[in-house]
Amino acid sequence: MHHRTQILSIGSLALLCVLASSGCEDVADVELASNVSSGQSSRLQRGNVVFEPSMGTMSLRPEANPERNVYYGDLHVHTEYSFDAFAFGTLATPRDAYRYAKGEAIPHPAGYEIQLSRPLDFYAVTDHAMFLGVAKEAADTRSELSKLSITDFVHDLNAPDNRGLLSLAKRAKVFGTLVPQLIEKVTAGELERQEIDGISRSAWRDTIEAADEANVPGRFTAFAGYEYTSSTDERGNLHRNVIFRDTDDLPELPFSRLNSQNPEGLWDWMDGLRARGIDSLAIPHNSNGSNGAMFERVNWADEPIDEGYAAQRMRNEPLVEVTQIKGTSETHPLLSDTDEWAGFEIMPFRVGTKLPSKPEGSYVREAYRTGLEIAAGGVMNPYKFGLIGSTDTHLGGGSDREEAHYSKAGLMDGTPERRGSVPAGRLLGLALGAVAPDLVNEVDGRTYLEFSSFEFWGASGLAAVWAEENTREAIYGALRRKETFATSGPRITLRFFAGYDFDPALLDAPDGVARAYSEGVTMGADLAADGSRAPRFWVWALADPMAAPLQRLQVIKGWEDGGKSHEKVFDVACSDGLEVDPATHRCPDNGARVNLADCSFDPDVGARQLRTLWQDPGFQADQEAFYYVRVLENPTCRWSTWEALRAGVEPRSDLPTTVMERAWSSPIWYRPGKP
Repeated sequence: MHHRTQILSIGSLALLCVLASSGCEDVADVELASNVSSGQSSRLQRGNVVFEPSMGTMSLRPEANPERNVYYGDLHVHTEYSFDAFAFGTLATPRDAYRYAKGEAIPHPAGYEIQLSRPLDFYAVTDHAMFLGVAKEAADTRSELSKLSITDFVHDLNAPDNRGLLSLAKRAKVFGTLVPQLIEKVTAGELERQEIDGISRSAWRDTIEAADEANVPGRFTAFAGYEYTSSTDERGNLHRNVIFRDTDDLPELPFSRLNSQNPEGLWDWMDGLRARGIDSLAIPHNSNGSNGAMFERVNWADEPIDEGYAAQRMRNEPLVEVTQIKGTSETHPLLSDTDEWAGFEIMPFRVGTKLPSKPEGSYVREAYRTGLEIAAGGVMNPYKFGLIGSTDTHLGGGSDREEAHYSKAGLMDGTPERRGSVPAGRLLGLALGAVAPDLVNEVDGRTYLEFSSFEFWGASGLAAVWAEENTREAIYGALRRKETFATSGPRITLRFFAGYDFDPALLDAPDGVARAYSEGVTMGADLAADGSRAPRFWVWALADPMAAPLQRLQVIKGWEDGGKSHEKVFDVACSDGLEVDPATHRCPDNGARVNLADCSFDPDVGARQLRTLWQDPGFQADQEAFYYVRVLENPTCRWSTWEALRAGVEPRSDLPTTVMERAWSSPIWYRPGKP
């Protein structure tokens, strides 16, 4: 049975929502309610249906829930205002992006429509601050900027008759020619910075207005945000998305790479705004492509991290985007050689290059360990961040399903052939091989295009928060306190608590969540020592009803001992009635398999829910440690396999045929002897 048929398991209520067009919330909530005790399900529903005449539709307006609801969103979205998205052929505006997040279809530059499987709860358009809106302005032959000779080749770049394969080289020149020359002219004073800033100021104002128009408290949250896009001189990625708490009194221009290459300059700017009552947070992304620069032991001046650096970083960067289209940054097989699942969607290059990216200093789990070691040396831990996922779409909207992957780079990767999952035509392959051999690759006797590293990209991811209601205040509060988790796309639901007085009855108690909050701490928080007592961890995951069942629930532990850090993966709950082997801390194989002939699988293998109360068998009260949760689905077809199947060809042998979709919680940090 094809896994999409599993939506029938949520019954006629989902069908009623569709037929009535009543604005029903995610069907995941229906499944959530059906899988838990009646006491718990009532707390997790979204609220009452009310009629708002101004909307003309029925809408779910959740009441504030002190035990918090789960909300899913994307905090990394580019539109035509980003110079690279515009070069990719994207014409989606910030308003189009918010329409997409609410469930509407929008055009893809390659000529088809894209649409989410279900609407999202929150969203942020985060266009590049550097040259915000400038590429679009340069292409408009009516503008003053278009009169500069360096912009000639981008004139009418996205006109309907200029969007074929032959336009790709011209689009690539935006990165290789236009942007460097604009930087050079601004630096040399040949182009007034005031002119560039005027264009960006208008685009930024429009972005803020689009967020305010889309924001509907209680139903949909739209944040104002942007991307700070910097890198090291060696092309190590240092990008951050900056999300503002609200839109009151925002600066006329966002801080960009044109202001400083050093992220510490961004933090200074954010601190200055915060002193005026304008709060924001920065979220690093694609640390996997940073070549070791994202999580170093030194600051920009190459000096050891000190208390001031650590405090400023944590004040401004409480979160990291652990997964997105350009790969997953949890960990790497070279860094976690005892973790059988460490190789998930590894993108091995520095962003925008084919240069290898050094794993050390580039992955989240190692950063957590590095933070423990720095703290052991008497300095505040600079890497106590929570986790989210997002897409980094450059189309206004990202895919949330492997079988509907459309990547992110518009015309550059808008077809399976351009993504490298399906062989190129023989004549095209021969022609490109003759003039540009670096753009093709021979695999299994077939020729594939390699315009970039698209074949290593993934169909990921989503940000999830636990918040009292769907408002800017509540969701931003969840982001700040790190009560967040990331998923690789499916709407898995994940909860994680720790406390000293948790008992097995907590799992089924009607007031279990309330007790967990009052008697313990949740993801993103510190757990203070209680003498020599070992804490217990409440771990709970629910499958996305439109995705594969869950296979195993895991806790990842890292700890410090004598100035050195260590890590271990514990399976803590198994599907199908299987039990964890106490010697290996692993679940037995549950037998889940994928039929690669049609990507079908058995939906009766696996679990819709996994939960447990777990105690660390190696706990030592004097060792500082972190714990976070990872939950794995049964294997399903990777996007590249789906595309090969639809094209009637064998999947590439050098790419994974399947993936195990997953979710990751923010950690809980155990602090020995510290309040």
